[in-house]
Amino acid sequence: MDAITAKELAELQSTGAAFTLLDVRRDIARERDGTQIANAQWCNPALWLDWKDQVPTDKPVVLYCAHGHEIGQGLTTVLRVMGLDARYLEGGISAWQSAGLATQALA
Repeated sequence: MDAITAKELAELQSTGAAFTLLDVRRDIARERDGTQIANAQWCNPALWLDWKDQVPTDKPVVLYCAHGHEIGQGLTTVLRVMGLDARYLEGGISAWQSAGLATQALA
């Protein structure tokens, strides 16, 4: 499957492994929440055609949306079809927060 759990992502971060973390929540959901997972880069899901070719191809990619459903899964599929090693955060940032994992305020 193309998913990673919050616990697995936290472990990946703690090892210092090189990977790209993309926040693909809709702008309104992101602004309403006001936080993000550390080192995430926001990519507007409505503009995915504009940024998909700029995602680094030399390391794994993890995407997260609000709840880990259609946005995260759909964009993960797009990147995988393009040949990238991409996975989505199961349960999205909601699962991350429910697990008590740290977030940071949006810049």
